[in-house]
Amino acid sequence: MADTTVRIDGNTLRLPGGVAVRFIRTLRLPESGTHALPPGLGEFPVRRVADYADTVPEGWRARGGVMLPVYLREAMWLSFGGTAEPAALQVGVGKVCAVSGKPWSDRLRRKPQNYVVLPRQPWLDGINSGKGTVRQFVAVPLGLGATVEGQVTGEEVWGGVQLQSFPLKEPQLARWRQEEKVRAERARAFMPMPSGAYGAAMPMAAAPAQGAVPAPASAPAGGTRRAAAAMGLGVGGSMRQEVYEDDRPLSDWAETPAGRVFVHLVTPPEWRRITGEAPPPSPVDRAAYTRAGLPWFDYYDQDAEDLAPTDTLGAVKPVGDWLGDDHEPWQAPSPGQVKPLKDAPGKPVQDGDW
Repeated sequence: MADTTVRIDGNTLRLPGGVAVRFIRTLRLPESGTHALPPGLGEFPVRRVADYADTVPEGWRARGGVMLPVYLREAMWLSFGGTAEPAALQVGVGKVCAVSGKPWSDRLRRKPQNYVVLPRQPWLDGINSGKGTVRQFVAVPLGLGATVEGQVTGEEVWGGVQLQSFPLKEPQLARWRQEEKVRAERARAFMPMPSGAYGAAMPMAAAPAQGAVPAPASAPAGGTRRAAAAMGLGVGGSMRQEVYEDDRPLSDWAETPAGRVFVHLVTPPEWRRITGEAPPPSPVDRAAYTRAGLPWFDYYDQDAEDLAPTDTLGAVKPVGDWLGDDHEPWQAPSPGQVKPLKDAPGKPVQDGDW
């Protein structure tokens, strides 16, 4: 029987089939215009819900999964770096597919495509809302109608983020592994390893979040379980990023998921109450970041086809339409600041009913 265990390795979620997902803090973009890719500003800390059974809300215990702290209107992106083998990964925001805009499904679909292809897709910064662009993931509370879930379904029931992975079927995976073996042997034979920078982190690789502290050995004793301020994902500014079309037949992928996980979004005060940990520091001021001359990024893969957006996600309005204008100052990066890119297991994460 295949292993369906999801684990946390540091702050990385590892799903069956070698899928690696990290949640990265980033600068929130203005809601007008289209921008370069914002930088990674450290990983969100991730903890198992089951480790804090005495202090998490009852509903969270039933859904299982993991949790991470996020500030109101803070932006994030999902990094898939470190994914070992091909996989189809579904990404849900309040159980609405971030790629197709369709309701959450236990099956892969092609028309429209409801998954990203790993490791071809290196990261996902937002919902697939435009041709060659996405709208940034931004945290907002449930109950205002500002989430993607609220705007698409008319209800805000789930919140959070949902992940589900599908591996290649065994014959296709065996063929891919053989091809990779041959490719590696040829590389060793004809392309000697250069000295110096091999293996250096890509510019968007995130450093550990400043101010994060280790999890305590156990959940705080005597905590009072109560309803938490539920959070979901709305959208912010638009950026240049492609969501790649799958170039394999749908029949190459497994028909059922190998593993799944529910990711709860926690306000910083609730994070402190539930875990006893200090939350990460408040988000970095984006104008100060740009004034310091620090990099933004542009990524383009000429060998991949961009997936066309659906009308459903294209119609989602940014959180500013619901929460008011964004008064944080904006200073556009200079052309020299935009950098082109490319042309150990822990305890199992408990799944639940969702």
